Amino acid sequence: MPQLSFKNRIASHYIITTALLIFVVFFIIYSIVRFSVYSHVNTDISIEVEKHLTEIEVVGNSFHLIHEEEWKEREHNTLDVNPVFIQFIDKKGVVIEKSPNLKKQTLTYFSKKIDNEVFDTKLETNTIRQIQVPIYQKTKVIGYILIAMSLEDASLVLNNLSEVLIIVYPLILILLFFIARFIAGRSIKPISAIIKTSNVITKDNLTSRIPMPQNRDELFVLSQTINNLLDRIETAVEREKQFTSDASHELRTPLTVIKGTLEVLIRKPRDAAEYEEKINFCVKEVNRLNHLVDQLLLLARFENQKQTLKIEKVYLNAIFLDTIARSSSTIQSKKITVSAEFSQDYFIETDSYLFSIIINNLISNALKYSNSDDSLTIKIVSNGAKIECHIIDSGIGIPSEDLERIFNQFYRSKSSDHPEIKGTGLGLSIVSRLCSLLNITVAITSQENKGTTVILSLFEADLK
Repeated sequence: MPQLSFKNRIASHYIITTALLIFVVFFIIYSIVRFSVYSHVNTDISIEVEKHLTEIEVVGNSFHLIHEEEWKEREHNTLDVNPVFIQFIDKKGVVIEKSPNLKKQTLTYFSKKIDNEVFDTKLETNTIRQIQVPIYQKTKVIGYILIAMSLEDASLVLNNLSEVLIIVYPLILILLFFIARFIAGRSIKPISAIIKTSNVITKDNLTSRIPMPQNRDELFVLSQTINNLLDRIETAVEREKQFTSDASHELRTPLTVIKGTLEVLIRKPRDAAEYEEKINFCVKEVNRLNHLVDQLLLLARFENQKQTLKIEKVYLNAIFLDTIARSSSTIQSKKITVSAEFSQDYFIETDSYLFSIIINNLISNALKYSNSDDSLTIKIVSNGAKIECHIIDSGIGIPSEDLERIFNQFYRSKSSDHPEIKGTGLGLSIVSRLCSLLNITVAITSQENKGTTVILSLFEADLK
């Protein structure tokens, strides 16, 4: 069975609901008109009953018309716009008198019908509405007056009304269906735009966006959400492309250096000292390559927050002191003055391994970009509801225009001015990613040739 389009389904559901509503409205209209017509007839019959009861005289166990000749003459001269049929019968059902318009016909007395109640019956082939009113001699019924009115006009009105409603009903539904289909088509126009845009989006074309509807309704929110999703996808794809390009370049550089060194080395015989020098140079490049691969793997490992955090109580003072101890050779070679200012013991609840990577990268950077005889200060302080870790160096600093890009992958500020400073440009990218995972705020301020300050803020929500 073929499926209806979304537009047609909306129109169909609307029509089903509207059809039920219109049916109820039409039924109420018909019922009101029918009630009004019958109420009018009943009122006319009641008036006739009251009028004719005053025209009879009860004598003993019988009754007769007071002015029979006048009554017959009046009935003859009455214009029957809505004929009224009158008939008097005794208690045995024998007709005593009847209106001339009955001619040879007679009204039927129904013994099972309740007195003084109006009901529908037939006068030959014509539908009439009739009432049976008893005539009393004190408390004894001595006869009945039967009064009826033709329902031909009422039936004609009701039949015409029902025919009109029956004919109009499907026509209205058909018209409403096409109107609803047209309105639904305009309403879901953004969905067509979404489909069209989705069809042209590929990995090589992520710039297309869905036109925003004018009305700020659910479709506007849907279009906005999809556009935001496309923005994130485009950013992620571009970031991956840039990462792949940068990683390829960074990996190719040490390999090219190693290959070139070895090619030069094998061109002619050399003495042992020269072989040893070139081999040691290649070993350093291999170590650099290994470090780069380790950094790339570490960054990829935590890129999608798939790493399960191992939260435990961590002694901050020890983390910093251990990191400084591991960097002692660099500190000694550069004669850097290191001072640790801890006014008390500080503890936090975090992942010890990841936090150690953050501290190690920050201190390594501080030492790497410091000159000989510079200083490095480590401070841990309480600041209201949070703990702040300050790493302050007096090194070469970072230009103000570079501060916004230092967390970008493979970006190395001032590296071209200091070729002796080796690095991958991934350290601060890893710091930023891990700080995000551990809910740590990292802020960096710096001035060229004056130094850099890094502040890690651990909020009260992370403390125990």
